[in-house]
Amino acid sequence: MTKTPNLLVILSDQHQARALSCAGHPVAQTPNLDALAARGTRFTNAYTPSPICVPARAAFATGRHCHDIRLWDNAMPYTGTPRGWGHALQDKGVRVESIGKLHYRDAEDDTGFDVQHIPMHVHDGVGMVWGSIRKEDERVYHKEVRMMGDYVGPGESPYTRYDRAVTDRTCDWLAAASEDAEPWCLYVGLVAPHHPLVAPQEFYDLYPLEHLPADKLHPRDGYRQHPWIEKTAFAMVGEDGWTDDHERRQAIAAYYGLTSYMDHNVGRIVEALRGSGQYDDTTIIYSSDHGENLGVRGLWGKMNMYEESAAIPLIVAPAPSSRVTSRATCATTASLLDISETILAHFDAELPGTRPGRSLYDMAKAADDPERAVFSEYHAIGSVSGAFMLRKGRWKLIEYMGFDPELFDLESDPEEGTNLAQDRDHAQTLAMMQAEMRQICDPEAVDAQAFADQAAMIARYGGPQIAATLGAPSATPPPKH
Repeated sequence: MTKTPNLLVILSDQHQARALSCAGHPVAQTPNLDALAARGTRFTNAYTPSPICVPARAAFATGRHCHDIRLWDNAMPYTGTPRGWGHALQDKGVRVESIGKLHYRDAEDDTGFDVQHIPMHVHDGVGMVWGSIRKEDERVYHKEVRMMGDYVGPGESPYTRYDRAVTDRTCDWLAAASEDAEPWCLYVGLVAPHHPLVAPQEFYDLYPLEHLPADKLHPRDGYRQHPWIEKTAFAMVGEDGWTDDHERRQAIAAYYGLTSYMDHNVGRIVEALRGSGQYDDTTIIYSSDHGENLGVRGLWGKMNMYEESAAIPLIVAPAPSSRVTSRATCATTASLLDISETILAHFDAELPGTRPGRSLYDMAKAADDPERAVFSEYHAIGSVSGAFMLRKGRWKLIEYMGFDPELFDLESDPEEGTNLAQDRDHAQTLAMMQAEMRQICDPEAVDAQAFADQAAMIARYGGPQIAATLGAPSATPPPKH
């Protein structure tokens, strides 16, 4: 009987789907991820279930939509309920451990890992409670804090040091695991390229400022932000926080430098697999929890449904010993929820309940499916109402509660520069996409539920005045390592 391969799942933080050299990016240098893609399949239309860390990771843990598990924002971390893929692997007797960032509530919670090594969880076990105060006349602003960091450019930060420690621990873990007779599952959470935008010098130097791509869809060039986007962007210091254009471009260079630094750490992990003799017997899945706007449309961070923010990289590299023949790319829409289903399928583990995900192995083997729809939603920091996204084939619908929708044809307009939602020639497509979205959820009802759950949480903390003081104002501090 052929042994089930080991499974290594690597999840970075805030990595744009397009920021891969194998995806044709004009400057991003990612040789190690390119090598993984060459060994397996790159999914070219993959999305996060929510474009912000904590709910995206809760959805990933359970394989279920955020509105299904009712974990809406960065103050509602996963606690182990409902059970997820980790629990299913434990039920099966598979060794399953984590190293690095999880962004759940607490290491003491039963979240489906035998051991959590140097885990990074939400700040003080509560996360950004202030960000749950979202109604326009009530919400909290942290205008004294620049989201991308006080300093941007070359250097070291607590995050770069943490990623180095996570990589070191992973390499040590893999060396020790070579003695295992049974297949294992290891989850590795890297923080880069998440802000603060400070990249180690050797990686920052890969991106001279004069060679960076030109800005796209910038308001100073006549682009008009959607009203919902304007309100969301106002909640944090972003484009308005740069001292000058030079510093702004340093931030962009640092982001790409962090992307290459993350890629370097992936390379170290793969080399440790080789050194331990387990490379041929280990399947590797790489993805990220969401993307990064990086100045496009005058936006920074994530928190919206445009491609820069909601689309994610996704690579599945089967173990060479499995002799699986992989095609280079798969255009079928996919999401983090599909990784959850793939982990279950890999170990033939069972997790009761209905989930929307599919095995990426099956998707890679089948012909591209233009009819498959993937869904995302946002109910967190800055949003005065819920935002919902549906991607199906060439079409992408963004619904904003209380605001006009956006409809894009990504085949003819990959940069999402032309909203077709008010175009009479596309009325039928708009109606089709809206009907499809409503097969997944009732956006109005979900929006109301999110606000109700957040209001109840704020009340439990003692009301808005107390809740407004709870949580880190920007990036979550890493743990001691």
